[in-house]
Amino acid sequence: MTTPMTTTTYAEAHHGSMQPTVVEIDGFRGRLINASHADYDVARAIWNGAIDRRPHLIARCIGTADVVAAVRFARDHDLEIAIRGGGHGVAGTAVCDDGIVIDLSAMRGVRVDPAGRRAWVQGGALWGDVDRETQAHGLATTGGIVSHTGVAGLTLGGGIGWLMRKHGLAVDNLLAADVVTADGERLRASEDEHPDLFWALRGGGGNFGVVTSFEFRLHPVGPTVLAGPILWDASGAGEVLRFYRDFIRDAPDELGTVVKFCTVPPLSVIPEELHWRPVVMVGACYAGPIEDGEKALRPLRAFRTPLLDLAGPRPYVVFQSALDSTVLHGWNYYWKATHLSALRDNLIDVIAGHAFSCSSPRSYVAMFHLKGAVSRVAEGATAFGNRQASHAIIVHAAWRPGEDFGDRETAWTKGFLAALGRFREGVYVNFLGGDEDPGRVREAYGDSVFDRLADVKSSYDPDNVFHHNQNIRPGLNAGVSGSDGAGDT
Repeated sequence: MTTPMTTTTYAEAHHGSMQPTVVEIDGFRGRLINASHADYDVARAIWNGAIDRRPHLIARCIGTADVVAAVRFARDHDLEIAIRGGGHGVAGTAVCDDGIVIDLSAMRGVRVDPAGRRAWVQGGALWGDVDRETQAHGLATTGGIVSHTGVAGLTLGGGIGWLMRKHGLAVDNLLAADVVTADGERLRASEDEHPDLFWALRGGGGNFGVVTSFEFRLHPVGPTVLAGPILWDASGAGEVLRFYRDFIRDAPDELGTVVKFCTVPPLSVIPEELHWRPVVMVGACYAGPIEDGEKALRPLRAFRTPLLDLAGPRPYVVFQSALDSTVLHGWNYYWKATHLSALRDNLIDVIAGHAFSCSSPRSYVAMFHLKGAVSRVAEGATAFGNRQASHAIIVHAAWRPGEDFGDRETAWTKGFLAALGRFREGVYVNFLGGDEDPGRVREAYGDSVFDRLADVKSSYDPDNVFHHNQNIRPGLNAGVSGSDGAGDT
């Protein structure tokens, strides 16, 4: 049996001569892992290998009661709290130094009501879990474009994905959430129950509690969709982007697109002579009849004879995992991001001029086309900000362990963001990194939404227990938020 922690606070134990012992948490049925366990290093590892933090304790929960017990234990012992859902956030807020990780990774259940077009998803589920269960019924909801992304973090920050222009963001399809609050209470948040909390959860990140279950609205999708990438040589980046800008102006909502400036990954479906070649890639997914998708994509596919056209009918659940191998667990990642209002010629010149100046062949720039159903939801209807933006752009630096790209790639991402300067129009909170300038969290929401979030925070977490995130401090006069951590879980 493990030894209970004494009544000495964690801070006293850490900074004094007494080190906290292995603990036992009353009523906890899951697994408690600390540095004495052989799998501690595996348990504390997250998607971003650049994050190396050593929590005192990892509480791997198997149910909501475990989450309640872990939150209360952390408060009783003055422990820093990190919440792990999928562990996929670039800033690594799913793990902390010295404190406790409330780990939901064993809670991955998904239940589908096909007749009612509803899904109930536990807080540790990944989007691949959701897609597999919902697609068994020809249904889906907006989720991440990488299947090993966590449902919780992506949803709580807003949730962009291939289906968002047709069906809205993940938060626009969220019907209810079960939450464990800072005082260890269980609440259900919906339009009818704790509506202020429900509003805040739809974009406000992990600031308000531990979400143990989500209820989503589902839509008929697939199971076969027209989807895939179309590639052009990097030398024509400006021309491709100008054509793309005009092409999407009248694009139907069913067509979701992402533009990537990258080197071609060595995937088996791509001819070997194209491997590692710099390209402009437009990834597309049409959430409607295949024949309508063929018509919608025809002008794009005909532009300047692409190097490669892989767009075609394929299972939606397969397409959702197509990018998984290009962003592997354990690689080092560093991001900068912003929203853009319009693709003006001078902005296109900036993007084309900087996108291929990275050093690592695994780095890229990605632009997600928003608009459609995203922009038809009123500003302030949920806590997701900047709904009128045209694109969300992310400068994504990536390098494998042992590769000497870190300093150069970090400088590239920062320089790219600086070059975007006057074109910046807010930012998607899930794309923020861990070293952001003060005020970028407010920038993600805008003043009115940010201040309203701070007010809700003061109601549900007045002591800012949940601050290891893109933090929103309690109270309308919170001012510029700090950056205790960032990103999705």
